[in-house]
Amino acid sequence: MTEETTNKQEMPEQLSDILLVLDKDKMKIQAVKSIDKNGKMETVDPTKKNQNQFMRVDKHGDFFSNFFSNFISQLKNPTNFSFFKVPEPIAVEKAKEMQKQVDKPTPEGEKVMKEHEIKTDTQENNKQENKNDMATAQTTPETSEYRYKPEQIDWDTMKNLGLSKEYLEKRNLLDPLLRGFKTNELVPVGINLGGSILRTDARLSLQQGEGGNVIVAIHGIKKEPNLHFEFFGHKFTDEDKKNLLETGNMGRVVNLINSKTGELMPSIISVDQLTNELIALKTDFIKIPDEIKGVKLNEKQKQTLMEGKPLQLDGMISKKGTEFSATVQFNADKRYVEFMFDRSNSNQQAQSRGQNNQQSQPQEAPRTFRGKELTDEQHKDFKAGQTVYIDGLRDKKGQPYQGYITFNRETGKTNFEFPNKYKERVKPTEAHKTQTAVNSEGKTNEATKNIKEPLKSEQQRPKNKQQQEQQEKLKAPAKSKGRKM
Repeated sequence: MTEETTNKQEMPEQLSDILLVLDKDKMKIQAVKSIDKNGKMETVDPTKKNQNQFMRVDKHGDFFSNFFSNFISQLKNPTNFSFFKVPEPIAVEKAKEMQKQVDKPTPEGEKVMKEHEIKTDTQENNKQENKNDMATAQTTPETSEYRYKPEQIDWDTMKNLGLSKEYLEKRNLLDPLLRGFKTNELVPVGINLGGSILRTDARLSLQQGEGGNVIVAIHGIKKEPNLHFEFFGHKFTDEDKKNLLETGNMGRVVNLINSKTGELMPSIISVDQLTNELIALKTDFIKIPDEIKGVKLNEKQKQTLMEGKPLQLDGMISKKGTEFSATVQFNADKRYVEFMFDRSNSNQQAQSRGQNNQQSQPQEAPRTFRGKELTDEQHKDFKAGQTVYIDGLRDKKGQPYQGYITFNRETGKTNFEFPNKYKERVKPTEAHKTQTAVNSEGKTNEATKNIKEPLKSEQQRPKNKQQQEQQEKLKAPAKSKGRKM
């Protein structure tokens, strides 16, 4: 989404392009100004008078591709428009030239239009748009080795997105990026366009550019998965579409075509629950465990999961020792076997995180946290908004850890704190210490020790005249009962 900014940072003319748009209904060339939260595009006449209102875009290829992909995904009815990218110094002149072509077509004018047109909804460009998703899935290492180094990242580009190394480290997002994975949560991104700022939530990943340099890929939120065009040579059937929209997994293996080599790649396809992007994973990378929640899988069951199909499992044992049943399926984006009964709740949380206005409906608390299932008592307190202690968690290296979790129903997010941070945050005040010592531990406070009735919260002194007299009366020294001589 975009918003006007009063503190404009001018982008050098030689580094910026202007977006021109042809409204196919009005047959009029306009300059793009912004796009509002409802997906409606604002435009202005392409005149020198309005030049300071034109949306400016970094002309760097990778940066522009990511920006335009996000722009189109937010635009309502994108097929009603044709877009053109022109250098800012000649934007007004090119707009006039294009309008002449719209009014009175000529072969020369057609050539100009094609030279600057940006493809938005053709099959070819939809393949290109999804190429990064496939490349990420195929080349991400399975080991814990780092694929990139921090110094390889273009931190100036990150700065343009409103991000920094310190911010990514603080939110534990830099480590997965360096290992070749996408961030496991949405990150607020702000793209400075000179006259306006495009704000959106997105997942980030690092990818190897053609020249060997490392580029930042922005995986913006789409309104829905793009199932109307071929995906690496695969045309989705009605059953494919139904499965992807209802469960997030297509449920079968298909041969995708490597656009560079023409190689056939047996793969499964899933939907990224946070962004609605399509994610493919070659079957070579599917790893099925020998056992799931106490149930040992036979070869037939493993083969079912390898083929991307759902599998009903009975007799699984939860952490609290109770038996349960569920449908499980391998997810191409998550790269593990997921429990399908958790999916509806996960979708609610993902949609909540993806709303820029943050005005979402209260969410239901999940039953599991980082693979650890909560007991009935824990879940009851957790969904009520109370802080719950949880142990038995495992980090990426398999080491155990524990901490405290609190659920926010408005945002659908779960806050986690390590024990030392939690204890530091809830360190009791002196008043609370006194209250606890007097009322619960049987200890005394000199200012109130003679008061017979229970103390009020944080009370450290007599609350009224009656208690004051009671305290002073019993405080007075007893008269001596000395023996007569």
